[in-house]
Amino acid sequence: MSAKGTHEEVGGKLMMWAAGVACLERWGVRCVLGLQHRFSHWTRPPSPGLLCGTLGDVTRSKADVIAENALLRQQLIVLRRQVKRPRVTPTDRLLLVMLARCARAWRDALLIVQPDTLLRWHRASFRLIWRAKSTTMSRTPKIPSETIALIREMAADNRLWGAERIRGELLKLGIHVSKRTVQKYMRHVRSRSTPSQTWATFLRNHARDIWACDFVQVTDWSFRSLFAFFIVDHASRRVVHVGVTRHPTDAWVAQQLREATPFGKHPRFLLRDNDSKYGAAFAQVAKISGIEVLTTPHRAPRANAICERFLGSVRRERLDHLLILHERHLDRALRAYAVYFNHDRPHQGMGQRIPDARQDGQAQSPRTAGRDIIAHPILGGLHHDYRVAA
Repeated sequence: MSAKGTHEEVGGKLMMWAAGVACLERWGVRCVLGLQHRFSHWTRPPSPGLLCGTLGDVTRSKADVIAENALLRQQLIVLRRQVKRPRVTPTDRLLLVMLARCARAWRDALLIVQPDTLLRWHRASFRLIWRAKSTTMSRTPKIPSETIALIREMAADNRLWGAERIRGELLKLGIHVSKRTVQKYMRHVRSRSTPSQTWATFLRNHARDIWACDFVQVTDWSFRSLFAFFIVDHASRRVVHVGVTRHPTDAWVAQQLREATPFGKHPRFLLRDNDSKYGAAFAQVAKISGIEVLTTPHRAPRANAICERFLGSVRRERLDHLLILHERHLDRALRAYAVYFNHDRPHQGMGQRIPDARQDGQAQSPRTAGRDIIAHPILGGLHHDYRVAA
């Protein structure tokens, strides 16, 4: 055998011996770790549960129990320094509430929570228990669904009616329900606010007696300001008066009110904002004409919503598409738009009806089959009015 073959054989045996030694070392380490784990498990003191620990305390002496409580209390004090808010499960909350009933000095024994917290848990448990007791097994209402719908409809349509008033209306219809039942189903419709008349209800009830006025500012081609004054009827949404000026003084605004109320034709209420353009002369003309002026609150544009919406329509449908040259140009453009608004434009707030539909006979004529539709350009072709051919 050559020397080279002998060296290879010896090297192979040495590698096998080294692998075996490494395997033995790993096995030894695993055995030591396993024995250490088992030893620590065997020597660990038992931790009985709450019930087992309580039963075991019965056979122990009072001094032993007091010493163990002191030891546990000191450990809780140490843990409280490190853990600010321990995690408490619902089971822990229930056990703490039940144990507090048995201990006279439960306030002094609490360390991880405050006494107010424990009382809040007790109140929550009390509500859950009584909610479960008061809930009926069957959730089917004892009265028909039609009666429930009728109660809610009466409560929504008649804001000034109480439960007893609605119950009386139901008795007129032959429906016998208690006052408590009416209150139960009114709760989902009525708000908790007082049943007073809202601003929207006031405007709706007095729409035929209310006019609203406001200003819109326009800039001409030379960047000078122009002011347009509008008066709108609440009931019909009709534009009553239009005026344009560069200097809206108190005397000018008072004159516009005179022109809008000729021959004693005036509303009962006139709604306006807190603009300084309305001065003493304007108030004097309104008083002489028998008009009561209503002022909207500060920073409340929705209080004069009908007039504000009309001003928005003027800007979107007319002024945003024109380059205003001078005062007379703006006056002609706004008067033409007022005619279109009163006689040809359907209004969404009136069910797509036209403000002056009663005076316009063609607006009320129904369309018949086979007749042609003619489009009339309005405002320079910016809008069109569609009519049935004669």
